Amino acid sequence: MSNAVNSPRATRRDWIGLAVIALPCVLYSMDLTVLHLAVPSLSADLKPSSAQLLWIVDIYGFLLAGLLITMGTLGDRIGRRRLLLIGAAAFGAASVLAAFSTSAEMLIATRAVLGIAGATLAPSTLSLIRNMFLDPGQRTVAIGVWVTSYSVGAAIGPPLGGVLLQYFWWGSVFLVAVPVMLLLLVLGPILLPEFRDPKAGRLDIASTAQSLAAVLAVIYGLKQIAEQGLGWLPALSIVAGLAVGVAFLRRQRKLVDPLIDLRLFRAPAFSASLATYTFGTFVAFGVYLFIAQYLQVVLALSPLQAGLWSMPFSGGFIIGSMLTPIIVRRLGPAYVMAAGLMLAAVGFGILTQVGGAYGLAVLVTATVVFSLGLAPVFTLATDLIVGNAPPERAGAASAISETSSEFGGALGIAVLGSIGTAVYRRGMAGAEIDGVQPEATEAARDTLGGAVAVARELHDELGANVLIAAREAFTQAFETIAVISAAVAIVMAIVAFVLLRRVKAGAGPASPSDVQSDGAIAVAADDVQLLSPVAAAADER
Repeated sequence: MSNAVNSPRATRRDWIGLAVIALPCVLYSMDLTVLHLAVPSLSADLKPSSAQLLWIVDIYGFLLAGLLITMGTLGDRIGRRRLLLIGAAAFGAASVLAAFSTSAEMLIATRAVLGIAGATLAPSTLSLIRNMFLDPGQRTVAIGVWVTSYSVGAAIGPPLGGVLLQYFWWGSVFLVAVPVMLLLLVLGPILLPEFRDPKAGRLDIASTAQSLAAVLAVIYGLKQIAEQGLGWLPALSIVAGLAVGVAFLRRQRKLVDPLIDLRLFRAPAFSASLATYTFGTFVAFGVYLFIAQYLQVVLALSPLQAGLWSMPFSGGFIIGSMLTPIIVRRLGPAYVMAAGLMLAAVGFGILTQVGGAYGLAVLVTATVVFSLGLAPVFTLATDLIVGNAPPERAGAASAISETSSEFGGALGIAVLGSIGTAVYRRGMAGAEIDGVQPEATEAARDTLGGAVAVARELHDELGANVLIAAREAFTQAFETIAVISAAVAIVMAIVAFVLLRRVKAGAGPASPSDVQSDGAIAVAADDVQLLSPVAAAADER
């Protein structure tokens, strides 16, 4: 009999605490999207150079991704609630400073602090859920709410940002964080319990530096490839990051108190779920890169209109995340995740028809279908990742989960973005653009943004011809990416089913007696009971 069967059930206070945990998650997701809308107005006010503008946009995500592992492990050592509240206070203060920044340098610095503080939010909240909801069925429901909170933030971020920027100055998009963080600081100590590893050792500074350098170097290289194409600098950055990562892993094997317990990866459910989560974000982020450009450039929608038409995409994730606990009570995670990935493949297949007469309708339908399919994948993969880690290592496991998401997203944007760019250039190479100067023709054939800029400089008929050719080439690239994404989803559906078919819902970590003499964590999947989240909710009432 699994120890999960006799796990204590969450109380009413825990469920209210879950609502408090969801607040910073909504904000975390919003902050990744709203700044892009504010770029034109802050550029006019602060007049940053092109390099400074890139740092303003990118430094938040860079530091956030690079510090997730460190912050997750730090939470295990000093307490997850304590780290969450420290991060909330820092995030709120940095948001005020960012809103009233008087120079590009000041905004870059405050965005860096926001990234550092933001890195505390995801692993702290997810690891708190792991410790608050010990019942497997209830934990699946709680993680479904946690995943939903990110989708809610992504859904309301663009339209809220658009409204704020219409009536207020660019700094208003940062001030949204202040009341949310104040509420968290007030309610957190009252409703959230504290958890930490009582046997945690010292934080290894060298491991922290290695993990930060490895993640930053790889993500920087991937981002450069996505923006500028394959070159020596991004390739060297990725290779250097991987080399530092190998050194980091070797160091972890030798440490008594490692930053990451590599024994976690010996649990098949943990590793398989991590791989599925990574490739799920790979296709989601890669496709969304093309969706945003298609809405604004090919369909010529305003940023606010594009944001509104993106909301069904987030709505699909919200509905799918909330339905997952109900579905998984009847089917095992492998069946639900495999079916979800196959449904996502259908959605990507629909996207291959986006170049027809009903492009917007096809796009919205496709995004709803594939987001409904990916939602249970993200929910159950996260549940299995944190559920297969011992409670005292929940922070580190949560950080690994979020880091894999960052890597998957960056890899998807870089790889699918590069393939899409190549298809676009091939399509434009065969397009007839008569009467355009050679330099302008080269710019138009390089990127969609370049084609738009060239079209604005030409007279109406010639500019319209350039735009028509560019939109057709981009649509062809978009459809190619949809085909690749469908293929990746199908392959991952097979992999998830094969590797996770013996894992039951709410699979938990091995008990101490199950840890073998070599230190490997042995997860007895056949001994884990499938519990009903619906029954759990009924019992709670």
